[in-house]
Amino acid sequence: MSTTASAIIMATITATVTVNNNTTATATATAAAKVAAQGGILEHLNPSVFNPADPIVLFIIQASLVISLTRLLNWPLSKLNEPKVIAEVIAGIMLGPTVLGRIPGFTETVFPAASMPPFRLAANLGLTLYLFLVGLEIDLGYLLSNWRVAASVAVLDMTIPFGLGIAVAWGLYNDFAGEPGTVANISFGVFALFVGVAMAITAFPLLNTTVGVIVMTSGVANDVVGWVLLALCVTLVNAGAGVTALYILLVAAGYSLFLALAVRPAFMWVLRTTRSLDHGGPSQSVVALTIFMVLASAFFTDIIGVHAIFGAFMVGLICPHEGGFAIKLTEKIEDLVAVLFLPLFFALSGLNTNIGLLNTGRIWGYVVAITLVAFLSKVAGGTLGARLNGLVWRESLTIGTLMSCKGLVELIVLNIGLQARILSQRTFTMFVVMALVTTFATTPLVSWLYPPAYQRKLDLWKKGKIDWTTGGSHTIPPPEPAAPETDMAARLLVYLRADGLSSLLSLITHFTSTSIQPLRVHGYRLTELTDRNSSVMAVTAARARARHDPILQALGACAHRAARDVLVSGQVAVVPRDAFADALVGEAARAQSDLLLVPWSETGAVAEEAAAAAAAAAALVRPGDSVFGGSDAAFVGLVGGIYEKARAVVAVGVFVEQSLLGGSGTAMETENPPRVTGRQLTRDACGVSLSDAYSPPIVRLYAAESRGTHYVRVLYDGGVDGLYAVRLALQLAQSEDAQVVVVEGQCLSAEFARIKSAALAGYGGRVVFAAEKEHGGELLALPAESGGSVTVIVGRSVLGGTGDEFAGGSSLSAGGVDVARAIGSAAARVVEVIKAGGVSASLLVVQAKGQPEAVGEKGVVGQSGLAPRKNTEHSQEGAR
Repeated sequence: MSTTASAIIMATITATVTVNNNTTATATATAAAKVAAQGGILEHLNPSVFNPADPIVLFIIQASLVISLTRLLNWPLSKLNEPKVIAEVIAGIMLGPTVLGRIPGFTETVFPAASMPPFRLAANLGLTLYLFLVGLEIDLGYLLSNWRVAASVAVLDMTIPFGLGIAVAWGLYNDFAGEPGTVANISFGVFALFVGVAMAITAFPLLNTTVGVIVMTSGVANDVVGWVLLALCVTLVNAGAGVTALYILLVAAGYSLFLALAVRPAFMWVLRTTRSLDHGGPSQSVVALTIFMVLASAFFTDIIGVHAIFGAFMVGLICPHEGGFAIKLTEKIEDLVAVLFLPLFFALSGLNTNIGLLNTGRIWGYVVAITLVAFLSKVAGGTLGARLNGLVWRESLTIGTLMSCKGLVELIVLNIGLQARILSQRTFTMFVVMALVTTFATTPLVSWLYPPAYQRKLDLWKKGKIDWTTGGSHTIPPPEPAAPETDMAARLLVYLRADGLSSLLSLITHFTSTSIQPLRVHGYRLTELTDRNSSVMAVTAARARARHDPILQALGACAHRAARDVLVSGQVAVVPRDAFADALVGEAARAQSDLLLVPWSETGAVAEEAAAAAAAAAALVRPGDSVFGGSDAAFVGLVGGIYEKARAVVAVGVFVEQSLLGGSGTAMETENPPRVTGRQLTRDACGVSLSDAYSPPIVRLYAAESRGTHYVRVLYDGGVDGLYAVRLALQLAQSEDAQVVVVEGQCLSAEFARIKSAALAGYGGRVVFAAEKEHGGELLALPAESGGSVTVIVGRSVLGGTGDEFAGGSSLSAGGVDVARAIGSAAARVVEVIKAGGVSASLLVVQAKGQPEAVGEKGVVGQSGLAPRKNTEHSQEGAR
């Protein structure tokens, strides 16, 4: 074999071996990579190490840390009534280089530089959706209807901070312009424009008062102008030349007109075609279309040189508010944005916030100056604008303080400035401190300037009812036609709830059966004000909701068959849950109501938003097995709070419908109920499905006028509340279909004797007075042949009785709270008699307007506030 041939053979063998070795090594490496990826921590994979091919692992760690820290900080701050944005800002700063970033290896492990692109993507996506919600929250129609107030307050509240902000910007520009991370050779005009916007922008909290309306409208105008100026600022920074900036502005203006004149009409046609403007709200397809519009608009504004959030903001502005569309759309999006995306945005802000950079006295002097200018200029502008609208000084100062709140909106503005490289990390940190201080100070200052007691006094003074200096009566109101002594409730304020509506309307119908004078019924609906954007939007939409609210319409319908003239009005209010009692009592005072009617919740929930879930849970338990339908401690506390706060303002009647007491023949009966007993699961063996084993439940609703005679039982044993119960029952006895039985105790007064004599003479056989020995379950029972209904009326603080049936304490409790402390021990004992005897009866627990009673040696001594004469024989003896 020749040398050449041998060389060729050896080269071929070597190449083959090399190729085989490379193929084997590649296959081995690929297999190893697959096994390592699939094995996870079982193959010693460290989940904290960022893997670009699988970034979700570290992202979950980051998001969990951010959300948990935010919620942990929000718990103590919420006790101080501080907004959640404070906790989010502090959590972001703690995660940054200021606190936890000082721990060696923390930032490199939890927030490595390689992991920030996906983290920043999620945060910016959430910011885009949030700005859409901000635009959705702004109701331009609400702004236009209050444009005079909005213009006067907003103009001064923007021009003064904007002008002083430019003055501060001069010093900041000379000392900190050109720091690392900023645009080289940025002009003072652009820098001053941004600082002016940062000083003038506001994030308004809410008050359900005149002050709240002014702050709402002025804040909307302020935000719209602020976002436009901010878009101009970003455009000037992104433009390489002056003519480019002009082109960007013209394109942005043209795009805004395109959205308003072309996109919005087409979008409205889609909404009307799909019936998304009805009360059912948008369908999933409409939500998908809306989100597509948001993303497409954000894409367009970003590629033309304006930030993406402005495109999302403009889509929010063109969305309609008719039929509650904006509120319902917000409800479908806001929780995910608020719980996940916004905390990520604040964490991203915190990573760029370094308090350690504020390391000299001169720098801290700038921080103090920025904070004082931002706060005092906003207070001054808002106060002067409010004074021009005729508000008093303290009210005006409250408006100025509310307008000084920066909140989340300021953080968004600052982050845009940081991303646009207008601010350095040092100047960004200065403004973050300012935003934190001004937002934190808003709640305590407003609570001090504008407490509820001052609001009530101011309202009475504006109506001319009191003298401001002395607090005494200033004018005598014009006399109204005197009502008969027995017509105790000519002005009813009704707390309307979806649960308990039918029974409450039946009770109101008994008041409308009398024919003495016109009856005024004012329905009051309460919706819980939460920290959700949709709840905030509901405040501005409350008046429009009142015109279309089905519960208020049902209240109006009950007046059509009345035997007397009935004037029906309604109102929807959005207030915090812990202020429900104050809102009801305050409305009763404003409406000068005689009686506040409160239905006991069928579901046991305070807020109606939780009624559906509570009703589903209550379906597993028979109403009679729990206290008044499964009431929770919060609702029992609400009832007790209403009684306590209303004692000197208005008489109160809490109505417990008979089905909640476990009686038969309820006002709402169900045929073929589901075969469920308590929470016990049962097993059935049958040849057909359970859905075919019985027909669906059929609910029968009975109107009060179709149920025959209305039997009223009153338990009187002394006291002003018991006396009020008797008088209220006599008002119901004016109806021809009413039969009233008054059970007399042994502690009777001269006033009761006089009322009894007049009732026996004026009502004939419709009013009967029975001795105490007769009261018990058999007296409350409804005669079988009548087919009517029974309502037991008892005073909340009936004292001095000697009957065994109604003496002593009560075992009723809900959530560990004694129900008797809310409705009174006498009413609680009546409930036990009704439940024990299987009686079909409803309960009305009334409390008279006047001073609390005090127990004397033999009975009750007190002032009722109902008549100028004394109420008991004992009080007459004391007067002599």
